[in-house]
Amino acid sequence: MKTLDHYPLAELKRIYMTLHAALTGDPLLMDSALLEDLQRHLIGEAHKAGVDVSDHSAWAAWLSDREMDA
Repeated sequence: MKTLDHYPLAELKRIYMTLHAALTGDPLLMDSALLEDLQRHLIGEAHKAGVDVSDHSAWAAWLSDREMDA
């Protein structure tokens, strides 16, 4: 089995955003170990890229591959 490091980052971001968007319709996803692991992995990648994940706009822009406005 592959670890998350072996998948393309863009694919992981897309999957995370899809699962995150489904939380309102399926709140049990909040307890998903996979979603938690994926989020932890993406936060680590965002930190490596210099993204302040505590800034929701910066995190969302990084997840959607948009550039932040200065």
